[in-house]
Amino acid sequence: MTISASNTDELLVEQDGHVVTITLNRPERLNAISRDMLDELSAKMVEADKDPDVRCIILTGAGRGFCSGLDLIDTSDRMEATGEASSRGGSNRPRQLFDLRDAPINVMWHTDTPIICAINGAAAGYGMDMTLLCDMRIMADNAKLAAVTAKRNVVPESGGTWLLPRLVGWAKAAELYYRGRTIGAEESLEIGIVNAVVPKDELMDTARTWAQEVAENAPMAVQTTKRMMRMGLEESYDTAVDHLMVHLAGMFQSEDFQEGLRAFAEKRPPKFTGR
Repeated sequence: MTISASNTDELLVEQDGHVVTITLNRPERLNAISRDMLDELSAKMVEADKDPDVRCIILTGAGRGFCSGLDLIDTSDRMEATGEASSRGGSNRPRQLFDLRDAPINVMWHTDTPIICAINGAAAGYGMDMTLLCDMRIMADNAKLAAVTAKRNVVPESGGTWLLPRLVGWAKAAELYYRGRTIGAEESLEIGIVNAVVPKDELMDTARTWAQEVAENAPMAVQTTKRMMRMGLEESYDTAVDHLMVHLAGMFQSEDFQEGLRAFAEKRPPKFTGR
């Protein structure tokens, strides 16, 4: 199968073998997220995750920024147009509960296909949260992460307060958020937010190399490992081990398990099919 083209030129989708690259494409706005981008990003993540031929996703940005956050101008304009801003003209719409099931932040969290973030420039607000939702982060040496929500009287609403303390510990997350700090690539690497820092002109080649290495492994094993890691964050040890054994029993019956054994015996790289 092949991932379909994006319905908006604000999001670019390219597939090369088992790897799909999704590029935020509003460089003139430092890739601030518009409503169209939000909807399309969710749709393409779901499509890639359901496609058995896709084994790794790369997420990056066009131009000199990764993502400067939600486009507040776009959001405000839409609220005005639909009458959602009660303080600006009023609306009698009943208050509804938030429904974030189809939002990129939830779609990305539940995506079993590994996601590599190629951080090509500044990531702030929603943009920083999206980097944290990826499984691995490779950062250009001139890129920055901006934990500056407290300077705007907002909060890291897109999962940051849950994700960042788990990545770097409570004290370091508190330091970044409470002080509203912006940190560069080397500090991001030092405290463990990113996996690697590379020169900007080597960023995408490095991301593609990593993605290809992921794609060469058994997709069932990789995706099950990711799911078990995600579920294990809220499970007891005994429950997690029990779930792993259930999955393992099925994997022993797969064609890829037999291929792995043959490749090992024949001293050759395995050729996994996902079956």
